[in-house]
This record gives sequence, C-alpha cells and structure tokens, in this order.
Amino acid sequence: MFWGLVVFMPVGVTYLSALLLLATMLLAGGHRERYARLRTNPLWWPVMAYLAWTLIVLAVRPHYPETPSNLFHGLRIGLTMLMAMALTREEAIWALRGFLLIAALNVLLVILYYAIGFEIWSPLRAVVMEVGNKSISNALLFSVVASTAAVWGIAQIAAHKPLRAIPAFVLMLGLGLVVALPLTSRTSVLALLLVIPAVCVHQWRSHLKMLVGSLVLGAVVLGAGLYQLPPLQHKVETGVQELEEAQAGAVFKGSWVIRYYMYRDTGHMIADRPLTGWGIGGWTEQWHKRGPALFADSNMPHNDFLWVGAQGGLPALLSLLVIMVTAVWQAWKRPDIAGRYALAATLIALIASSVNSAMRDAQIGLALLWIAMVYLRLAQERLDPAPWRDVLPRRIAAHVPNPT
Repeated sequence: MFWGLVVFMPVGVTYLSALLLLATMLLAGGHRERYARLRTNPLWWPVMAYLAWTLIVLAVRPHYPETPSNLFHGLRIGLTMLMAMALTREEAIWALRGFLLIAALNVLLVILYYAIGFEIWSPLRAVVMEVGNKSISNALLFSVVASTAAVWGIAQIAAHKPLRAIPAFVLMLGLGLVVALPLTSRTSVLALLLVIPAVCVHQWRSHLKMLVGSLVLGAVVLGAGLYQLPPLQHKVETGVQELEEAQAGAVFKGSWVIRYYMYRDTGHMIADRPLTGWGIGGWTEQWHKRGPALFADSNMPHNDFLWVGAQGGLPALLSLLVIMVTAVWQAWKRPDIAGRYALAATLIALIASSVNSAMRDAQIGLALLWIAMVYLRLAQERLDPAPWRDVLPRRIAAHVPNPT
C-alpha cells in the first residue's frame, strides 16, 4: 500500500517505498509462488528479453561516464514491472487502495488550494502547480484517475443508468481541467484524448451505432472544451510554431524544438548502430556530438523507446515496445470493466513513454509505470469475475454498483 500511497510525493519517497516493498517481498517468503506467478505472466519473457539484452549490450559495447546511471534506470524499469507482476491479488488491492486514497486527498487539496488559497507544503507543490517533471508525473496520475472515472461512468451508461454516471464524468472533466490548466501537461491531455475513445471502443465494440455515437460526441465535446482553455490553446499553438521553426533550422529553447532535434538525431543514432546501439550510457555522448549545443545538458531524448534503441539497438527498442504493447493487449483481451481500467492505465503509460521519458525518468516512472502495472495485475486475475470488488471498504462498496 505504501508505494501506491506515496506516488504523488517527491522521487526520494517513491524510491524508499520501492525498496521497502522489495525487501518485504524477499523477507516474507512464498518465493516459489511468486516465481510461478511470474513465469505464467505473459510479460515474463518480454521483460526477460529486455533485461538480458541490456546486460549483453553492457558486456559487448563501450562504457561511458553515464553507464552506471543508465544501467540502473534500465534495470529499474524491468524490476518495477516484475515486482508488480509478482504481487498477490490482495497485495495489488492494497496498492490500489493506497493510490486511490491519496488521489482523492490530492483532488481535495487542489480544490481547497484554488478555492481559498493557502501556503502549501513544498513537497506537495507539484500537485497543484507546474513544477518540473514531478508535476508531469502527477498530471499523468490524475489522468489515470480521470480515465478510471470515465470507465466507470461509461459502464453505468451501458447499464442504462446514466444518472449514476454524472459524478464520474464530473470528476473526469474536473481532472481534465487540472492537468490542462494548473499542471499544464500536454502529455496528459493527449493521453486522455486518446484513451477515452479507446475505452469506448472496448465497451461498445460489438455495438457499432452506440460506439460511433459515443466516439463522435465524446471527441467533439472533450476536444473542443480543452482547446478553448487559453493556456492549453496557447501551448498547442506555440508548439506548432516551434516545430515549424525547428524544421526550418531554428534552434532556441522550446519543448517541441528540443523534441524535434532529439527525435531526429536519436533516430540517426539507431540507424548508424541498429544491432547493439552505442552502448549503455552512449546516448548522452552521441547527443553532445550530434545535437545543438544549446541543448547539451539534456540526458534523455523524451522518448523511452528511442532512448533504449540508441543505447541497445533495435532489439532493445523492440523488446521494450513489445512489453508495453503486450500489457495493453492483455488488458484489451479482458472484456469487462477490469480490463477497461487496465487498458486505460497501460495506454496512458505507453503514450507517455512515446512522447516523454515516462519510464527512464524516475520521477515519472516510479509512479506511473508502477500504477499501470498494478492495474494490469488485477486485470490478469482471469478466474475472478470482479477483481476490483474489494478495493473499496465493504460499507462503501455496498452502496456502489458493480458494473461489468
């Protein structure tokens, strides 16, 4: 529960929670059961391939000053997935309880902060305002909560109980405003715009008319509403302008400018060494040689797949991509609401990893990746028709309908 409870906190606290969970797993016993659970998980072999190739590249390619830190983060990504996969159902439930509890408290914090205003404790500033990558992490976590609410609301509509869906959609829209305005995370807004239609497809894939109607209405309302928000509209317009100028050769400080050069030059790195890459930690040295001097202090290319591809070649890129696609596919294959919850969470993680360093950056990866994998872990309880049923206390759950 502790890791789920502290995902909105600074990265040092999430590291501590991860270490405590790992120590608890090692000391608690039941290793055979956990290993058996891991071996039967569809993610086991993709994760093993990713970790094995990382170690092979470490052995055969050059080392750099950044090799230790990059190796650590690469192994941490795999270990985070394995720890989530090894959880028992009860442990996953407690992790989810911690996450949803702290998310609810943080929603209340945001409301109170902007309603009455007060001095906020420094470690919580990234919950209510834009503060570097930690606020991006928190925005993505809020997006997971928003998509969870959307899934529940959509299920109520499918059950012909639209009034019950209203609170869920209010929460979804409210959190959409939070990630778009005070946290100003384009990654989170993009994730919501893509994930909500995806869960609609999952819900109504056998009902074409309902599916088309919900997608059109949802896309128009959500897209138009978010685009009319002045800060977000300004960021999008600025980003498009930055991209056009970067393509023309301009170099200046800008989020989309640096991404343009990073994606272009990292793609060239992969093309030059497609099999084993430049070695663990090699991206930074190559970036210093290829990228604009103005961005020389960057240590990751804002795309996890390009990052591992540059350092470990196409096998590394494909192994990480297979892990994330397999996670999404596992969620998609489960046709009920537990599958949709996991589909939304894993899709958000996949999208964030494609346009940001959502796994490589520990401030994001120790929170988002962990929560997404916990969602997936519950969805993998194939013999349990309602794996989320114990998340809420029984007194509360008795008054909450359990849609499928």
